[in-house]
Amino acid sequence: MEIILYDETTRLKAEEEQLITELLDFAAEKLSLEPTAEISVTIVDNKRIQEINKTYRNKDYATDVISFAMEDEHEDEEAWIIPDEEAFDLPRVLGDLFVSIDKAIEQAEEYGHSFKRELGFLVVHGLLHLNGYDHMTDADEKEMFALQEEILKEYGLER
Repeated sequence: MEIILYDETTRLKAEEEQLITELLDFAAEKLSLEPTAEISVTIVDNKRIQEINKTYRNKDYATDVISFAMEDEHEDEEAWIIPDEEAFDLPRVLGDLFVSIDKAIEQAEEYGHSFKRELGFLVVHGLLHLNGYDHMTDADEKEMFALQEEILKEYGLER
């Protein structure tokens, strides 16, 4: 998978950048995503994620991860012209993730596990959202969180 990683905070260490790319590749393989799929991950601070949350979700507070999927379901699919990506040899663009490094640090401390575990949890959570998983209902939450934990455990990022 093509992973474009931006660290607006310049606070990520090299091994944390490597963790993000390796974990996302591992999760993509587990989800049977095309090797040419693309995702961008931007590491931001609480101030920046609060701006994004307010602008795009009308929620004026800092959150941990926000995902913007390129492949949303539409009420009227016939109203959308979706080109055959294979005909144009285009990669599948999954979307963009924004992760608050401040929230990751806070939540790691709150939950009593490492920053790397929390960072991994957030990027996998975001990737699952980009692939249609959600936690709006109890059944959906159970499915998403079980898959999330399975990926993290198999990768070696347990609590």
